[in-house]
Amino acid sequence: MRKADVVVIGGSAAGIPAAITSRRHYPEKSVLLVRKEQQVLIPCGIPYIFGIVGCPEKDLIPDAVLEKNGIELLVDEVTDIDRDAHTITTAGGEKIGYQRLVLATGSGPIVPPIPGVDKENIFAIRKDVAYLQRMCDAMDTCSNLVIVGCGFIGVEIAEEARRRRKDLNISIVEMLRHCLQLVYDEDFCVKAEEALQNQGIELLLDEKVESFLGGERVERVRLASGREIEADMVIMGIGAAANAELAKKAGLEIGPTKGIQVNRYMQTSDEHIFACGDCAEKVSFFDGKPSRLKLASIATMEARVAGANLFSPRRVNMGVIGVYSTILGETAFAAAGLTEAEARKKGYTVIVGEAEAVNRHPGCMPGAEKLRVKLIFEAGSRVILGGQVSGAKSGGELINAISACIHQRMTADDIATFQTGTHPALTASPIAYQLVNAAEMAIANSWKLSSRWGMSG
Repeated sequence: MRKADVVVIGGSAAGIPAAITSRRHYPEKSVLLVRKEQQVLIPCGIPYIFGIVGCPEKDLIPDAVLEKNGIELLVDEVTDIDRDAHTITTAGGEKIGYQRLVLATGSGPIVPPIPGVDKENIFAIRKDVAYLQRMCDAMDTCSNLVIVGCGFIGVEIAEEARRRRKDLNISIVEMLRHCLQLVYDEDFCVKAEEALQNQGIELLLDEKVESFLGGERVERVRLASGREIEADMVIMGIGAAANAELAKKAGLEIGPTKGIQVNRYMQTSDEHIFACGDCAEKVSFFDGKPSRLKLASIATMEARVAGANLFSPRRVNMGVIGVYSTILGETAFAAAGLTEAEARKKGYTVIVGEAEAVNRHPGCMPGAEKLRVKLIFEAGSRVILGGQVSGAKSGGELINAISACIHQRMTADDIATFQTGTHPALTASPIAYQLVNAAEMAIANSWKLSSRWGMSG
């Protein structure tokens, strides 16, 4: 029987960093990664195979990263876990012993039971090279593309489909009032919608798909409003569900959102088995309640917690913040933590600060573009709860700094007084630095709020 000190099941955004982290923290331990896919896609790059990247074969994680870190690879599907014997069994007939097991089995697309959803040319986003290539081929020959869901997957695929086919009719159906509504406040959503509409993408907001019509192949989409729209290709982009069947079969505890239940160390109900990434349960950084967030950035964070803790507790998962970024047209959109609307819904009294300035100084420097920052703080403590950015592409990195501020529970005063590095060709002026000035504006607004409450200080 084959043996490894650490066995990782899954080879994507969680599995690879979990294996690498365990190797770094426990260099004396052998590490084996088992995955069923011959090729592993870069998850966040999938929308771009339809446009900029061109095809699935150009969006792959190279296996060299495993070899470089001394991690053994087995391409096979794990079918059973024997927790008593500390072994796994594969479809290829191998039995492998482990000291510690990491489940990083990911997620699959949610496909609701809408009448007609099984018709030809209706696709979900599956992390499978051959399947995605069939999607590319279908996009090259279709006339009317309908995307269901106006979240990140939906808007990014729509824009890449436009890049691939200038003549393609593209519509997005979204049941919420605005696109990207779960991530941004309304004014940011409206700006994103304008960026899509300027490219000739039709947005059918506050609408719901009732059924898919046609023969064997989809021909039309009927909406709950009674409207029918032409569609010879449909892409479902409404979310993902945890792949927890293997864990459930092994008798591991499953959590409230149907993921594998884990503690703050990423340990499952079996002390020798850990789970991370989309397959694992999550809790919010802000209130500790179950969260359905599934992001590659979360998966890699959890993997680094799990891999470090396999043989002794070294790291704690403080909960998911949620950090997002995308680019629509030439405008970057990024967010971290709670929106203003979500914070109020959770019961926070909030203060908000906003600042907009050119991201170079002086503004005639090459690459100068406006960058807007909005920060949300809890009013009493002035601790940051969230932030949103739009405008220049540098906002994609700035949102990571905002996430760090949230993780460290920095206050508006902390942010307003921390030392920034600036350069005319790289950043906004230190006088107009958006992150600092947004914090200052929030402090100013807090004084106004205190005055209304009849308070001081």
